[in-house]
Amino acid sequence: MKLFEKIYDKTMEWSKHRLAAFWLSLVSFIEAIFFPIPPDVMLIPMSMAKPKNAFKYAFYTTVASVLGGIIGYFIGLYATDWVQGVIASWGMQANFDRAKAWFETWGVAVVFLAGFSPIPFKVFTVCAGVLQMAFFPFVITAAISRFARFILVAKLSAWSGKKYEVRIRHSIELIGWGTIVLAVAAYLLYKLLN
Repeated sequence: MKLFEKIYDKTMEWSKHRLAAFWLSLVSFIEAIFFPIPPDVMLIPMSMAKPKNAFKYAFYTTVASVLGGIIGYFIGLYATDWVQGVIASWGMQANFDRAKAWFETWGVAVVFLAGFSPIPFKVFTVCAGVLQMAFFPFVITAAISRFARFILVAKLSAWSGKKYEVRIRHSIELIGWGTIVLAVAAYLLYKLLN
């Protein structure tokens, strides 16, 4: 079943569209608030398709992500009870408590790690608001870490772009299904240990 190959081909097609930068920015913005798919899914093929625009794409992604993060922060700040109700109803209270402990221990460094890593950024933007983290350090740290991540992703994609595009497409089914197997295994291990 060639599921991921079709998705890859469609994504590469969209990455060359004249409105691709707009859609990249939109995905980056909403991902920082609630959307489950990271902007890297668009940033990588766009940077591969147009390597000269990689820096520009990383910049757009960063600005949109930080603006979305600000919205997430204010949702957490002004809708704390609602956010905590959602967390409880989704059975994620333990995860929220862990994030809260990280914020209390490491403060703004947690935002840096969340912005640079594949950890869902939205969790930390909303949590920063709920915990009333200082706003300007939050924004500055989010901007630095998100830009560091996105410029790294964009430049590596641009650099490897045309050379590896065929190899990636050839291996995309193995990569896609392998990722799903690893995610399921990690989830099961997490449930087993907790």
